[in-house]
Amino acid sequence: MDYDIVIIGAGPAGMAAAIEAKISGAGSVLVIDRDIETGGILNQCIHSGFGLHRFSEELTGPEYAERYSKALRESGAQVMLDTMVMSLECKGREKLVRAINPVSGIMEIHAKAVILAMGCRERTRGAIQIPGDRPSGVLTAGTAQRYVNIEGYRIGKKAVVLGSGDIGLIMARRLTLEGAKVLACVEIMPYSSGLNRNIVQCLDDFSIPLLLSHTVTRIVGRRRLEGVVIAEVDSERKPVAGTERFVECDTLLLSVGLIPENEITAGAGIELDPRTRGPYVDGSMETSIEGIFACGNVVHVNDLADHVSLEGERAGRSAAEYVRAGAEANRRQIGVFAGTGVSYIVPQYLSAGVVSGSNELSFRADRVFKNAYLIVRSESGAVLKKVRRPRITPGEMERISVRNDIIDNAVDITISIEEV
Repeated sequence: MDYDIVIIGAGPAGMAAAIEAKISGAGSVLVIDRDIETGGILNQCIHSGFGLHRFSEELTGPEYAERYSKALRESGAQVMLDTMVMSLECKGREKLVRAINPVSGIMEIHAKAVILAMGCRERTRGAIQIPGDRPSGVLTAGTAQRYVNIEGYRIGKKAVVLGSGDIGLIMARRLTLEGAKVLACVEIMPYSSGLNRNIVQCLDDFSIPLLLSHTVTRIVGRRRLEGVVIAEVDSERKPVAGTERFVECDTLLLSVGLIPENEITAGAGIELDPRTRGPYVDGSMETSIEGIFACGNVVHVNDLADHVSLEGERAGRSAAEYVRAGAEANRRQIGVFAGTGVSYIVPQYLSAGVVSGSNELSFRADRVFKNAYLIVRSESGAVLKKVRRPRITPGEMERISVRNDIIDNAVDITISIEEV
């Protein structure tokens, strides 16, 4: 099978990439997904809050997914569901995707360009190594969301949420609405890792306490969870002796971070950023291997599906241009680096010699700032752009637009956060 563009993943990033690639003139486009329907994680996110940036209205996850699924069907792109991609190989300009499904068995699919849009996965109990036995009742927030919203199960009556990621906050509210008692949301950091609106709407509105600088130090129970031990932590995130207390519960939800799904990426030899754990990309969302693009949560974990879709559109346009015109010959790359107060930045490279337009840079702070400046500097220390923000937190992604003409002569640029 031969295609101009193959897209791995049919979530918001993959669907947006396919639609935009077809709009941009790509011929044959194939979208592959291991699930039995398009939409990805959006299908189990029945809460509202999606689409405010993309569609200027508030939608649920399934409604947002259906908008894109409908547009995908109408675009003329081919969709292959219930199909697992096993590997991606690069042979010159041709890419080879090996996949398998129950109908066709093992397939070899040839493409001129590939877009990676596999999304991300949750960190599990094994990643954070909480002592104790392995009773039922301990599960990730995303798994709990699927059990409740898709499968229709009631997962517990008294719950504790470890971590304040957005899925955990949303599930604290969801369990409360289903009749469970959520005793606390426990966060090891001195600030929440979720959006402020979710703290207000999911915790404050339901009188669920948020315990900052606390963690779960032990799981109690053999067959079914009987409770957890919670303790305060110090500035180095180590439990403080004497602050432990036992909380009786039958459910512990883990909302302790997301990791880009990059086994296929790494297997293809694509360079990964150790900070984001996703691939390095340039302003066109192209990875370190020519003709392979990446977008959405496989690159870095976004707060909003709207931003995931916008990255997908950028990757789709770029892939279509690559198929049509080939690689840009010897275009100089400008490195983008994280300075003081910044955890990471995407994209990590920009192209020099582009005199019009601008680049949208996404990044996260490494701590909470109040009344601070976002500063873009060249390697010489010259300030290229300066923007004031009243509050910056690690839980909410920051975005800044940088015009091509002001960075064209730079060798590299650094973005930093400095308090006033």
